[in-house]
Amino acid sequence: MTNYKQFLLFFLIVNVVATRIQNITSGASSIGVILDMTSRAGKEARVAMEIAIDDFNTKIEKNLSLYTRNSHGNIVQAIRHASDLIDTHKVEAILGLQTLEEVLSVGEIVSKAQIPALSLLDSVPRWALDRFSFLVQASPSQFAQMKAFIAILEYCGWNSFTFIYEDINSASTLITPHLMEAIKESGVHMSSIVRLSSLSSFSSSSLLGELGRINTKPCRVFLLHASLEMGIHIFQNAKSLGMMERGYVWITTNLITDLLHTVNSSVFSTMEGVVGLGSSFPEQDSQFHDFSAKFQKKFKTEQPEEETNIPGIFAVEAYDATWTLALALSRKNMSGQTLLDELSSISLTGITGEVQLINRQSIESHIFQLVNVIGKYYRQLGFWSEGHGFSEVINDRVIYSTSLQNLGHIFWPGKPLHTPRGWSIPTNVKPLRVGVPTMAVFKEFVDVKYDHDDHSFTITGYSIELFEETVKRLPYYLPYEFYPFTGSYDSLVKQVYLKNFDAVIGDVSVVSSRYQYAEFTHPFTETGLMMVVPITPYHQQWLFVKPFTFGMWIITILFNIYNALVIYLIERKHSPELQGSVMNQTGILLSLAFTRTFSKNSDEVHSNLTRMTTVAWIFAAIIIGQCYTASLTSMLTIRRLKPQVTDYEALKNSNAVVGYSKGSHVARYLEDVLGFKSENLRNFTSPEEYAYALKNRHIAAVFLETPLTKLFLAKYCKSFTTAGTTFRDGGFGFVRLLPFDFLIFLHCYLK
Repeated sequence: MTNYKQFLLFFLIVNVVATRIQNITSGASSIGVILDMTSRAGKEARVAMEIAIDDFNTKIEKNLSLYTRNSHGNIVQAIRHASDLIDTHKVEAILGLQTLEEVLSVGEIVSKAQIPALSLLDSVPRWALDRFSFLVQASPSQFAQMKAFIAILEYCGWNSFTFIYEDINSASTLITPHLMEAIKESGVHMSSIVRLSSLSSFSSSSLLGELGRINTKPCRVFLLHASLEMGIHIFQNAKSLGMMERGYVWITTNLITDLLHTVNSSVFSTMEGVVGLGSSFPEQDSQFHDFSAKFQKKFKTEQPEEETNIPGIFAVEAYDATWTLALALSRKNMSGQTLLDELSSISLTGITGEVQLINRQSIESHIFQLVNVIGKYYRQLGFWSEGHGFSEVINDRVIYSTSLQNLGHIFWPGKPLHTPRGWSIPTNVKPLRVGVPTMAVFKEFVDVKYDHDDHSFTITGYSIELFEETVKRLPYYLPYEFYPFTGSYDSLVKQVYLKNFDAVIGDVSVVSSRYQYAEFTHPFTETGLMMVVPITPYHQQWLFVKPFTFGMWIITILFNIYNALVIYLIERKHSPELQGSVMNQTGILLSLAFTRTFSKNSDEVHSNLTRMTTVAWIFAAIIIGQCYTASLTSMLTIRRLKPQVTDYEALKNSNAVVGYSKGSHVARYLEDVLGFKSENLRNFTSPEEYAYALKNRHIAAVFLETPLTKLFLAKYCKSFTTAGTTFRDGGFGFVRLLPFDFLIFLHCYLK
C-alpha cells in the first residue's frame, strides 16, 4: 500500500513537471484566479472566466490556462493561494480578488513579485493603486449611482433620507464620501446614518431594535447599502414592523440590485415596492446572448444547487476582464511591467461595453439601471445616465429627461396611487416650544387673546399665519406648541438662550445685540425705523397763483409786454388806432399783450414780421398755459400735507418728548444711537394711544418700525405723516428654530 502511494505521488509530480515543460516549450501562458466560490458573485465569475479562456483559445488559437483557487472569503487562504500560484505555478497574472481585504493582502504580494493582479472589486481606493504598483481595478466604479439616487429624491421632492449601510468590509464605507459629494450639489440632506455590523455578528433582536429606532423619526426615505443576505433580513424585519407599507420608500444600491436575479419568489414578497439602482450592460446585444447561452448551460451543470442560472454583472465583468488579460498575454508573451503597460494600451468592446484601463483603473460607469420589485419578481424601469437624466432605453436615438415620469408608474411599498411624501408623523416626538409675545402693539402681527371660560389662548396674526404656512411646506412633520410670553422683547429672545423656548415668532426685530442669545431668520418684513409726526394742512388762499413762483410770474408778464412792444413798433405806421396821445398808446400797448395773441383775424396785421412774432408769441403762450393748467390741477386733486417736524435733530435739541412701542428695542436705539434723553421718551401700548398723544401735543413724534408705520398711517393718514430719513433697522424675523435644518429651510423660504 505504501509503494502504491509513493508511485501515485511520483506520477503526479512527473505529470506537473511535464505540463510545465510543455507550457514553456509551447509558449503557453497561465493565469491565476482567486475567488470566493462560496458566493454567487464568485461562482458566476469563475464560470465566466472559463468561458472567456475557451473562447479566446478557440478564436486566437492560443493555449492559455487558468489555475483557479477558492479563498472561501478568508484573507489567510487568499494570501496562501497567491504565493502558491506565483511560486509553484509561475502564473503571469492573478485575476479575481472581489473584496478589499483580499485586494490589499494580495496586492502587496504581487507588487513584490512584479506580477499584475486584476481585481474585480469595483471600489478599489486610489491610495491602494498608488501603493501597489502592480494592482489593477478591472471593474468599473459604481460610485456615480449616488448621483442617480439624489436625482430620484429631487424629482420626488424628498429633501431628506436615512442612510443604512452594512459594515461588511473596508470597501463598504467608501461609498459615503461619494454620497456626501452628491448631496453638496443638491438641496437634499441626510437626516441620519445607521451603521449595521456584519450579518454574522448581528442578531435579529438588534436589527429589530435598530429599525424600530429609525421608525420613530419622521423621515420615511431609506437608502440601503448592504449585502443581499443582510438586505433580506432587513426587509423581513421591516415588514414585521409595518415599514414596508404605504408611505415608506426603500431604495437599494447595486450590492443588492445586482443580485436580484438570484433571488427566489418568496423573498420578493417581502421586498415589494423596493426600487433598486444597479449596474448596467447592453443585455440586448448579440454578444451577450451568445455568452448567456454558454453560461446558463455550463453554470447549471457545475452549480446545480443554485436556483437560477442567469448571468449577472459579475459574470460579464469577469468575462471582459479575462479577455482583456488574455489579449495582453497573447502579445509577445509579455510579463511583469511590460504586461502592465500593455494592459493600459488595450481598448476593446466587450459585453459590458467599452473596456479600457486608464491609470490602472477601468473607466467609471455612468449609466445605471433602475428596477422595481413587483409581486414575485422585478421589472426594469429604465436607466439613468450621468449628465443626461432618465430614459426608458439606452441607444443613439434615446430622449433623456430629468423626470421619472418617462419610466412609467413606480410601485412603491403599499402600492400608493401617488408618490409618497417621504415623511410621516413620528411615534414619539417632542413638539417645539414656540414663544409668542403678548405685548405686541399692533395686533395685525400678533394677537394673543385669553379665553376665561376654557382657560386657553387664541393666537392669530400675520406672523402666526406665515409660520404655519411655512411649516405646511416642510417635507416632513414638525409639531409645535405656542406659549404666550409677557415681558419685553429682549427677555423673550433670552428665553431661547435659556432653553425655555425652542423658537420665537412674532414682531421681533432683528437686532445685533440679540445675537448673543439666539439666531434669526432672514427678515420677512421691510427693514427700517421711521419717524411719524403730525401734519399741518395746506392753506387754500390764493391757490390760483401757486402753480408758478413769483419769479415765473414776473418773467411771464415781462415776456408778454416785450412781445406787445415789438408788435406795436412794427404796426404803428400802418394802423391809425395805434397812434394818438401817450396815454392812449400806452393803454393800447398793454392790451396788445393779450388781444393780439388770441386774435383770429390775420388781416389786422400788415407786416410778415408781425405775423412771425405773433406765431412765436402764441407758441410760448400755449406752453405756459398748459404748464399752469397741469400744476393747478395737481394742486386741486392731491391733498398737500406738511409735517410739523422735518428733522429728529430739531426734536432732540428742543428736548421734545417722543414715543415708542412698549417693550421694544426702539428706546435703546433712541438713546444710544440718536442721542435722545431717557426722560424725554414715552412708551405706548396701542395705536390709539399714539394718535391721542400726537394730536394733543403730549409728544412731538413717535418712532416705529417700517411695517408698523404703514399700519399706523393706513388708519391715521389724514392727521400724521412720516418725516426725515429712514433709520437702519433689522426688520422682523423669527428667532432661532430647532432643529437646525428647519432654520435653514425657513431662511431660504422667507428669502
